[in-house]
Amino acid sequence: MSQTVAAFQRCPRCGNENSADIFACNFCGYRLKIEKIEKISFFRRYEAEWTTPDPWYKKILYLIINPPRAFHDINHKRSQAPGWLILLFIALLYGLMGLAFFSHFNIVAISDDPLREFLFNLSFFVSFFVFGYIFHLIYFAILIWLFTKGANYAVGFSDRLEKRFGGVKEQRDKYKQTDVSPFSIYKGGTMLQLEGAYKFRMMLCAFIPFVLIYAIKILIILVGFQPVTIGDEDLTAQQALDNIPIYFDLIFNSPTWAIFDIIDAVIIASWVPILMTLAIRELSNCSTTRVLVSTIIIGVIVAIIFYFLRPTLFG
Repeated sequence: MSQTVAAFQRCPRCGNENSADIFACNFCGYRLKIEKIEKISFFRRYEAEWTTPDPWYKKILYLIINPPRAFHDINHKRSQAPGWLILLFIALLYGLMGLAFFSHFNIVAISDDPLREFLFNLSFFVSFFVFGYIFHLIYFAILIWLFTKGANYAVGFSDRLEKRFGGVKEQRDKYKQTDVSPFSIYKGGTMLQLEGAYKFRMMLCAFIPFVLIYAIKILIILVGFQPVTIGDEDLTAQQALDNIPIYFDLIFNSPTWAIFDIIDAVIIASWVPILMTLAIRELSNCSTTRVLVSTIIIGVIVAIIFYFLRPTLFG
């Protein structure tokens, strides 16, 4: 009997039973356990009533200025998580970064032909956009896999997801037939909005910092590099294009690239892990502290390997 009692905890607000390892009531969202780190507003669990999902642009805005609120809203309607939209914005900005970069190359042979110059610029934008989408999809998928592995070690993330979302249809039928407390009209919980986990889509939202960083990078590229004139009027367009690699060193030797590496490393070692912690916490209703430790460790390791070892940083 004692083991049965220890395995559950009753919510003091709605009266429903939750597993002993749950941190917020699945039915009404009331905080059952409060960790020290949750006294910091950035990590505090959002407890306001939920009625309808915010529009995508509000979700993205709150992911930047109020992440707990954003993930609280997203978790109630995970199928509408703006993860793929964020990936698209990142790819578009990456394409604009490529366009901003190549705008510093003044190719004399085509500068007098507006149509050819437009097509030339468009080709670079499309190339960088496609590459950016594929690269970031693979990169983020690897990072999500690593963060998932870390969360599995810290709190048993995958097991908790399987327990919570593994049999959505069965759980929905179960809760239809259960005598749930009338106080479960609170919209803070997630049991009453049963749907699939949509883990990848929700965890993609943690990469929203790249949208801001790439927008800043575009401005830095536009003002941080000196323009380079390629060829002269006696060269054909093809000859001018063939000579582009010769001029790349004039820009690639700029210390601005080291600044980019440092910015990326700091973001992947701090901001992204913090947002990933909130995403994992909302998905699995688990400890904030334990997940944060694992995501920070993984973020720091990735930053060191992927950014701090780049030749553009130390020359």
